[in-house]
Amino acid sequence: MEDIYLENDVVILRPVRLEDCEGLLKAVRYPEIWEHMSVTLDTKDSVRLYVENAIRERETNLSYMFVIVHKESNEIIGSTSFLDIAKSHKRVEIGSTWLQPKYWRTNVNTNCKFLLLQYCFEEIKLNRVQIKTGHENYRSQKAIERLGATKEGILRNHMIRKEGKIRHTVLYSIIKEEWPDIKQRFINELLTD
Repeated sequence: MEDIYLENDVVILRPVRLEDCEGLLKAVRYPEIWEHMSVTLDTKDSVRLYVENAIRERETNLSYMFVIVHKESNEIIGSTSFLDIAKSHKRVEIGSTWLQPKYWRTNVNTNCKFLLLQYCFEEIKLNRVQIKTGHENYRSQKAIERLGATKEGILRNHMIRKEGKIRHTVLYSIIKEEWPDIKQRFINELLTD
């Protein structure tokens, strides 16, 4: 996959690179970020391994991790990824998204999702984008539903969390036929909230 740079007035999404380790290390030092995530990034080594793995997966088309740069501060404030890339089926998953807590319930995540969805449906002409979250991550479920994604169901006993607890996964999607209406809703209501 070629380098992807997405930008609007609020955020820049760009491919992660090794030089981002220091900026990511500053962004990850909030334990509440990792409560529902499959990793915990809390040391220089864990961040470096995370970035190295993301670069390897990008090179082999397994996933594509972006850093989220807040335009106003010009600081890395999180990351998001394309996962489960299936070019032949024209689908992808948006996931592994995390943000510094001070950007929770702001327009940052909404702007990220808009840029990613617009790229998926308008640039590379995908048929489907899915988003998954844990059954106990109600904040994430509400945010996904607010975007207009359709809840397709729950994958029972889908994962084992890092502390050993079973996670059921709530599965959502947006399909190409829905994108024009969802895009208009983003423009009318969501991007400025």
